[in-house]
Amino acid sequence: MAIGVYVAASDARSNKGAVALGLIELLFRQVGTVGVYRPVVRAGVEDGLINTARSRFRMELSYEQCAGVTYEDVHADLDQAIADIVAGYREVAARCAAVVVIGTDYTDVGAPTEFEFNAQVAANLGTPVLNVVTGLARTVDEIVAAAEVSAKELAEEHAVQIALVVSRVAPALVERVRTALPDSAYVLPEVPRLSAPTVADLLAACHGRLYLGDEQQLGREVGALMVCAMSLPNILDRLTEGVALIVPADRAAALLPGLIAAHRTPTFPALSAIIMNGGMPLPDSVERLLTGMDIHLPMITTPGDTFETATRLSRAEGRFTPDASGKIDSALGLFAEHVDGPALLARLHVTPATVVTPLMFEYDLLERARADRRHIVLPEGAEPRILRAADILLRRGVADLTLLGEETEIRATAAQLGLAVEDAKVLSPFDPELRERFAAEYAKIRAHKGITLERAWDTVTDVSYFGTMMVHLGLADGMVSGAVHTTAHTIRPSFEIIKTLGAGVVSSVFFMCLADRVLVYGDCAVVPDPTAVQLADIAISSAATAARFGVEPRVALLSYSTGESGAGPEVEKVRAATAMVRERRPDLLVEGPIQYDAAAEPSVARTKMPDSPVAGRATVFVVPDLNTGNNLYKAVQRSAGAVAVGPVLQGLRKPVNDLSRGATVHDIVNTVAITAIQAQGD
Repeated sequence: MAIGVYVAASDARSNKGAVALGLIELLFRQVGTVGVYRPVVRAGVEDGLINTARSRFRMELSYEQCAGVTYEDVHADLDQAIADIVAGYREVAARCAAVVVIGTDYTDVGAPTEFEFNAQVAANLGTPVLNVVTGLARTVDEIVAAAEVSAKELAEEHAVQIALVVSRVAPALVERVRTALPDSAYVLPEVPRLSAPTVADLLAACHGRLYLGDEQQLGREVGALMVCAMSLPNILDRLTEGVALIVPADRAAALLPGLIAAHRTPTFPALSAIIMNGGMPLPDSVERLLTGMDIHLPMITTPGDTFETATRLSRAEGRFTPDASGKIDSALGLFAEHVDGPALLARLHVTPATVVTPLMFEYDLLERARADRRHIVLPEGAEPRILRAADILLRRGVADLTLLGEETEIRATAAQLGLAVEDAKVLSPFDPELRERFAAEYAKIRAHKGITLERAWDTVTDVSYFGTMMVHLGLADGMVSGAVHTTAHTIRPSFEIIKTLGAGVVSSVFFMCLADRVLVYGDCAVVPDPTAVQLADIAISSAATAARFGVEPRVALLSYSTGESGAGPEVEKVRAATAMVRERRPDLLVEGPIQYDAAAEPSVARTKMPDSPVAGRATVFVVPDLNTGNNLYKAVQRSAGAVAVGPVLQGLRKPVNDLSRGATVHDIVNTVAITAIQAQGD
């Protein structure tokens, strides 16, 4: 039977969607296949929470499977509606290891109170209830009273409360509320951006269409609304960060060029959107001007008059939709920070899955990094992909960040992209105090190479050297770079400044996330043709990296020959390396030389190496050279559909990792999380 949990709110404006998404992620990391089910949905429009959960967690469920009955069905025949709800839930539960049921949205489903209806449904489904009580505009005593009343209502309907979540509590009251409630209660502070509407919400509210701008920015939160009924100078004086401007179409020609210029100028707050109301077309000359300006700011047109448009927009509420990635990340970060996940899982009697999917591995990276936050420096601070990754990392609480670059440029770029990076520290590589300190240290380290203080003074302003010096001197725990710079540019300073552990070699691994397990491949990116000694170092480092990330190391040193069946220089190199590993680390399970099929496939292993504890069960695959490794990981990635996470550098005294210049935002997030976890072991 699937584990089921019913998320029900005892009143409106509770942000229960944030709690539901956080719960889905918590379960997903443990059991892999989690479904979402909404007992009651609105007719004629797809539910945003269902689609958000399906998209974010890549659920193999159709929308229809996740949606129960409509509000009209409940009004028409309550008993039949509940029977249909139970049948729909059981269909989802049969396909998943866990199901999160998200209760109704306070639209009067026909019971004396809507919470009572949700309690009845939960009792019929046999699912415990995660009770969400809003703390918005309530005192501590009022919150405690609301929690007690809702718990009593659940008990009266024979529903079981598994835990209480009090959401949207004023930050100043969080500790007092936590103290006043039992240990099974979790208190979430109010986060304004979670309840703020997105640009997409405004678009839907005014029945508008996107006229110009970047669809990707429809998910950004809106800070405020402002009707532009004054002259341009007066409007400019009243702009605030993230404001959405309502511009009457007959005034747009006069206002738009100046407003867009202000949005692009670092000395003015960045806008979230411009809504042109009235439905009148722009003059051809103005339209040509705008279309030639490469505008990313969403510009929306709507036929309504100013009063109608402003009224509709003011009523827009923040919703979860698949494209509201910032809101989703904020919700997941909030839940992870304030809810004791292990304790909640224990109450639900969750048994972790034996398989590890790629998505489970990636979510586990974020959680492990968040659990012991470290400080990571990102030298390419103005690069949009880096800024987008920083937005996610900060919202999720994965790491503390320093962005290198000029603060005005970085802040302006982030604001124009609608990214929340205000919690990141921004440092200029020309900061006089740090430049002087770094130059003196670098000159000292490289004096044997003839580096003078004057030369060091220029060198340390290079962002890779500046970031590496931060790590070296303990101003950051790790560094991630390479989205813009070459591999050599990124890691050369590390070899000069941070240096290797002992006399070992710097190498790399890829985490190869297959459908049901994670394997480690090393070295596929750094050492072209390792000696036997270097190969032994790579094997030992790769085993240590695997263990740090939860992969039990069983090491196979690969060759074209298995055991004693072959000879030749390449086979002998692997054989010698295997002997060194056994001598240096007798505790490690290691086999070599061994062919890939004998290392990975139990049936082949039974024939070729029946007595080996590694053959057929290897988790760490060490290749004899870079040519083999690079082709191996790419072949598995493409032919088996594996997700390759890396390369992850190993062998340095402090963690520095290199990105591909084609790295996606997703790649950057994973690499920063990996670097933070590496730093936890320092």
